[in-house]
Amino acid sequence: MNKQKIVIAIDGHSSCGKSTVAKDLAKALSIAYVDTGAMYRSVTLYALRHNLISNNQVDEAALIAALPHIKITFAFNAEQKKNETFLNGESVEAEIRQMEVSSHVSLVSTIGAVRKQLVEWQRDMGKEGSLVMDGRDIGTVVFPNADLKIFMTASDEVRAQRRYEELRQKGQAADFAEILHNVRERDRIDSTRAESPLRQADDALLLDNSNLSMQEQFDWIMTQLRNKKLID
Repeated sequence: MNKQKIVIAIDGHSSCGKSTVAKDLAKALSIAYVDTGAMYRSVTLYALRHNLISNNQVDEAALIAALPHIKITFAFNAEQKKNETFLNGESVEAEIRQMEVSSHVSLVSTIGAVRKQLVEWQRDMGKEGSLVMDGRDIGTVVFPNADLKIFMTASDEVRAQRRYEELRQKGQAADFAEILHNVRERDRIDSTRAESPLRQADDALLLDNSNLSMQEQFDWIMTQLRNKKLID
């Protein structure tokens, strides 16, 4: 690697494989990986557990007041060879991926005070050294000066199918129509919210992976890093 410190920002629509490719990059480059989507999902799980969400409405005041009591950390599970998300010391990696959380996370992520707090936490993580971070506003808000910005997308049908297969492989109940609706609704909410809406940064490179394998996506991003002389 040519630079002492490198920050890679990967933004994009839901269920387009941002986390998977980000994890692969972090492993290949031996740098930290931060799953910001898992952070919002963890806050959402906290809200659900504490009955702060009812009838698709979030008790914003109560959730904002609870933020100082929420601690989100990440750790690599050597035995299972995967990254895990912890909410106040409890591993919630499996629970935050379930449909109940998926169906409510966009409601939580539209709350300005929540986004402000998580951006602060994310920037603090970026002070530690090189990292790759994926989410919705990494290249536009969290790290506007990132060394490489990627905006990932894919057709909504392809993303829904991937999510459907992922849930089935985990042995969880999955309904394609429900997942497709969730994907489209999250796109709408993420792109139209007042606070840090999802958009492609002006200097971000577009990666439509509708017809690309994970290896092809990885190779494409590595090529961009070499073109920018960020790695050898």
